[in-house]
Amino acid sequence: MKNMNDTDVLIDGRKYTICGFESDEYLQQIAAYINRKFTEFKKKDYYRRLDLDLRNVLLAINIADDYYKTKKKASEYKSENELKDKMVLEMKHEIIDLKETIKKQESKTDELEDSLEKAEKKIIELETRLKQRK
Repeated sequence: MKNMNDTDVLIDGRKYTICGFESDEYLQQIAAYINRKFTEFKKKDYYRRLDLDLRNVLLAINIADDYYKTKKKASEYKSENELKDKMVLEMKHEIIDLKETIKKQESKTDELEDSLEKAEKKIIELETRLKQRK
């Protein structure tokens, strides 16, 4: 079982201790993401005029929006990968079928070459007989 990590982070200029099973680096990345969101909002004039509760709700909504957009994109990538995996599998089956067809054609070619060789021998034999009769 993993150990719980306590990590001190700085979010919006205030120090917090975050506890989690993830690494310190991961928890710092989370704090950095939240700080980027705060910075993004602070650049907007209307944000500064809002009360603290509304600011926090807007920040939470924005983070949730990012989460669901990313989740949707990940799902699309997953579907795309599954489709590509299916296509690759179908191509592998097609390659196997084509290899079998090639083997059959090569076998048929060998048979036809043998038949041709026999026919050529037969022609030479018949021509020889014809010459002997003349």
